[in-house]
Amino acid sequence: MDLSNRTVLIVGGTSGIGRELARRFAAAGSTVAVGGRSPEALSELAGEGFGTFSIDVRDGASVASVRDAVLARYPELDTVVTMSGVMLLEDLRDPAQLGVAEVTIDTNLVGTIRVIDAFTPHLVRRGAGTFITVTSGIAFLPFPPMPSYAASKAAVHAYSEALRAQLDGTGVGVVELVPPAVATAGQEKVNPHALPLDDFATEVMHLLSTDPTPHEILVKGVLMHRWAERDGTYGDLVAQRSKALAMLPGREG
Repeated sequence: MDLSNRTVLIVGGTSGIGRELARRFAAAGSTVAVGGRSPEALSELAGEGFGTFSIDVRDGASVASVRDAVLARYPELDTVVTMSGVMLLEDLRDPAQLGVAEVTIDTNLVGTIRVIDAFTPHLVRRGAGTFITVTSGIAFLPFPPMPSYAASKAAVHAYSEALRAQLDGTGVGVVELVPPAVATAGQEKVNPHALPLDDFATEVMHLLSTDPTPHEILVKGVLMHRWAERDGTYGDLVAQRSKALAMLPGREG
């Protein structure tokens, strides 16, 4: 992927990984637009020179409206990164968790699908372009305190695989970004092993620029998650990660 002349939309790019990738794409020479929900963050990004769009991926009308606005301003759009997501604790012994699950699935999975569906016709008409979906190491090695998050990201992985197969021959590629814990959005407070954001972004941009671009962008820090089943470490690692259930209210370690 030539990072120097892309026209990129990052949905969910107002903070954390998305915001840093927006800056990295721009620094490489690409034109970058960012979509998100935070008016304050969008205003800050507009001040940095990014195109900005207010979007709620849980609202189909919002997604359709932003698609039209983006394509009117950036008809040459060739890269869509969809990374809006929520990461919430759930106690499956508490029936009230169903609401958390619904929000998680609607945002992380259905929201991703809404964005992809909105921009697929444009990219297919162009005959060239790239979708970048964002999953997680937790898609491959569950983190028991966040069951719906893990399920949603595993589903996005499967959806990405199917999308890639269905778009084969159209010129539109599908790249899946698989982050480990990254030191952003408070991750650094609960996980001392979280990868520094700057290091993560540097490795991601290097992998994106390789030829050919891998179907999965796997930084070194996520390999133990991605290949746990293959390497025979899955059971032990899930048991180890299950100790984090003590994070849930009323649970003991």
